[in-house]
Amino acid sequence: MQDRIFYASSFGFIFGILFASIFDINFYLNIFLLIISFVFLLNFIFLFKNKWGIIISSFLLLISFGVFYFNYFNSNTDYKFLESRVGQELELRGEIVDDITHKEKNDTFIFETKDDNSNRKTRILVSTDLESGLFYGDVVLVSGKLKKVENFLTDTGKEFDYVNYLKKDGVYYLLPFAKVEVIDENQGNIIKKFLFRVKNSFIDKINFIIPPYQSTLLNGLLLGDRSQFPEDLKEAFIKTGTIHIVALSGYNVSIISLWFMRILGFLPFTYAIFGGVAVIILFVLMTGAYMTSIRAGIMAILVLFARYLGREYEVLRALVITFVLMLLFNPYVLYFDISFQLSFIATLGVIFLTPKIEKYFNFITPVFNLRDIVAVTFSAYIFVLPFILYKMGTLSLVALPVNILVLPLIPLIMLLGFFSGFFGFIFLPLGLGLGYLSYLLLSYEISIIQFFGSLPFASFTFPDFPLFLTVSIYLYFTYFLFWAKIKGFFNNDFTFY
Repeated sequence: MQDRIFYASSFGFIFGILFASIFDINFYLNIFLLIISFVFLLNFIFLFKNKWGIIISSFLLLISFGVFYFNYFNSNTDYKFLESRVGQELELRGEIVDDITHKEKNDTFIFETKDDNSNRKTRILVSTDLESGLFYGDVVLVSGKLKKVENFLTDTGKEFDYVNYLKKDGVYYLLPFAKVEVIDENQGNIIKKFLFRVKNSFIDKINFIIPPYQSTLLNGLLLGDRSQFPEDLKEAFIKTGTIHIVALSGYNVSIISLWFMRILGFLPFTYAIFGGVAVIILFVLMTGAYMTSIRAGIMAILVLFARYLGREYEVLRALVITFVLMLLFNPYVLYFDISFQLSFIATLGVIFLTPKIEKYFNFITPVFNLRDIVAVTFSAYIFVLPFILYKMGTLSLVALPVNILVLPLIPLIMLLGFFSGFFGFIFLPLGLGLGYLSYLLLSYEISIIQFFGSLPFASFTFPDFPLFLTVSIYLYFTYFLFWAKIKGFFNNDFTFY
């Protein structure tokens, strides 16, 4: 009974957030449904004492609450005081509230300013000169022409929802080619400032140890950072269906910890587990403890315990709790954050699909745990493929052979790359040695991806991959993996552990 209420309530809240993200639901109708479902729940608890009435009422109540919470979160933004100044040249004072992103041609950062009369705040995405020397926490004076965020068409002809993509970070305006003057330094959160410094030092160390082209790929694998990806390399990744490997997810982080646990295999099992968790925590800290990396770290820990304890459905409970907590923190990420979506989809594939398909990889040698690595990476790829087709609009005809050739080496590359940067701080010769091995493997990966990406038949554009087909595929995955548990939900033998 408690398990049914937990899952009904959790999925009700998630569906409510999803509905409110897609549809504009009337406030008064939402309040009415919230009250009605709450009254029904009380009746089923105290008068009728019907367990299915309680479960269904809980589901409907949390749907209504999810809609209400999203709308409350959405309305609790004070950005419109700049609306009348769009298109004008203006000068604004404020603070840099996130780390600086260094792109090929410019630096970008999120800038928060407030209205002096009302103290209302808004955030602006500012672009300025490359290597500007700015840091998180700087109080700056920016000047330029203010623009509203607008959607745009990608190379595949799909419209990218740039408005809501930035909205999830509270950004509503752009200030391109801005002039920036630093007024004060060392503001902002001390912990965030320290973590950003560590992350940037880690990136600098990797860039020092490994040549630029290869280090760009390694930064993508470890940090999900594609800001400095050359366009030709990015296009090759898209054409070969391998762009998913540079989206920071629980899968990316978990394979580092899984390999580290293999190294600690001579220790008692408990020590190996906690060694893997320690590596994940260290990774999150060294990458700046972004919400993206924190989420990936949580997903990695769940994967770790699922793979080594064999209790997938206890992990499902933890996964659902994590999902709900992240939506409470920022409900925009469910529908508007591709990284968030990829992270959960890949994690689900690794945890639940891998045990179903491992038997089909018995032809692969178990030496160096290669069989397990291929099964895990293949599961993640299969699970994210429909989503990538729908979002990216590119169908790769060479994706399967390319992924088979490159995915098995990704864990080793990430492990070597991570420790090359780590040991670069402690003992540089060891960092250089590991970096050289990373360089060789990264060069192999790049050459494979570029070769297949250059083939004339490598891919073709599919700008309108149907949403209903994407949903149908994931419904089939749900049926394939969870149908027995779904049936059990409506029977007396229901359990998720």
